[in-house]
Amino acid sequence: MNLLTLTNVSKSFGALTVTDDVSFGVPQGQALGIIGPNGAGKSTLFNLITGNLRADRGQIDFAGRDVTQVSPMRRCTLGMGRSFQIPQPFANLTVFENLVVAATHGQSRSESEVTDQCAAILDQTELMPRANDTAGSLSLLQRKRLELARAMATGPRLLLLDEIAGGLTEGECQALVQTIRSIHASGVTIIWIEHVLHALTSVVEQLLVLDFGKVIGLGEPEAIMASREVREIYLGIEV
Repeated sequence: MNLLTLTNVSKSFGALTVTDDVSFGVPQGQALGIIGPNGAGKSTLFNLITGNLRADRGQIDFAGRDVTQVSPMRRCTLGMGRSFQIPQPFANLTVFENLVVAATHGQSRSESEVTDQCAAILDQTELMPRANDTAGSLSLLQRKRLELARAMATGPRLLLLDEIAGGLTEGECQALVQTIRSIHASGVTIIWIEHVLHALTSVVEQLLVLDFGKVIGLGEPEAIMASREVREIYLGIEV
């Protein structure tokens, strides 16, 4: 059963079509990677899924209901959590306080109700040693971990990751991938946009390829990356 289904979703800005009749489904518990060249429409697709943009046409179903016209906040409380490409935590709050803010607003619960959950997420994302430090004092890897932790604090059934590995060293990337693997293994469904392909393909079971807003491929990572069309469009290689 699909947790998320997009059916003929389209979005245009004036004469420019950025999402062109996109249809796909993500089963409960699956990790789906999304790749494509710059300008392919990946971030726009995320914004349509989370409600930050409204689709011009088509339908988005989440957890058995039509959410096409539902607000981003309501989608969050229904179980969509998202990280952003550039982490923007509350810099003057502690790491733990950042999680509490995300949890109370994302789950509509009191601080006392989310304390234990936030502590568990700090453990899972390896941020417990920095729990009482201000977010502004963190390294890039730690800020990426905090961005991931804040998304997890909303209690997501579906976790959307937007280029979370970008800018990290190889060792930092591998460490973050291990954390994402542990989150996926706990049953969280993931959709992950990423340019660091080896990180992405080490986690996801399916790859979706976008080009000029269209889906040009969807399948197992090995088969997708072996595709002539994907190599020519995404990798810029003449085959």
